[in-house]
Amino acid sequence: MRFSAIAIDGPAGSGKSLMAKMLSEKKGYTYLDTGAMYRTVALKAIRSGIDTLDGDKLSKLIKNIDIELVITDNKQHMYLDKECVDDLIRTNQISKGASDVSKFPSVRLFLVDMQRNVAKKHNVVMEGRDIGTYVLPDAGFKFYLTASNEKRAERRYQQMVQDGKETTYEQVLEDIIYRDNQDSKRDFAPLKKA
Repeated sequence: MRFSAIAIDGPAGSGKSLMAKMLSEKKGYTYLDTGAMYRTVALKAIRSGIDTLDGDKLSKLIKNIDIELVITDNKQHMYLDKECVDDLIRTNQISKGASDVSKFPSVRLFLVDMQRNVAKKHNVVMEGRDIGTYVLPDAGFKFYLTASNEKRAERRYQQMVQDGKETTYEQVLEDIIYRDNQDSKRDFAPLKKA
């Protein structure tokens, strides 16, 4: 049986998650937030005392990482060392770390393999930075969302405040600009329109 895929790409705070969740609910597809996977690797690196910009140590870490993606009721849950980390990976520090680790091919290849395996077993709405261009280039539908830095920062800031996270609009804006730069300028599978 061949499964269907919808790819949604765009920079941080562009509305990818909202659109992906709405589409997955409407279609009855599995929603896959690939950013959560990179965030989980960043969390492991930070917990292990590894700089998220140290490619050599990250390559070694990824060979022994105990990371699991669990799909229940078409929803994704991330486990690290048998612990559900869904609530632990939504901080500014982890967001920045995710952008850092995502530029290393060893990390990307490891996680892209996991992402493609999910798409082989489920109808998916997958969101990220390189879904339509690299992860699932043959996806039936591809969308690219964006908005101004300020609008994206405002959305993300409101989301974090609603979730009880302590931050400032200025910190979120700085984080968005940093991540955009990292994501669009990395050598391997950068953020771009499909």
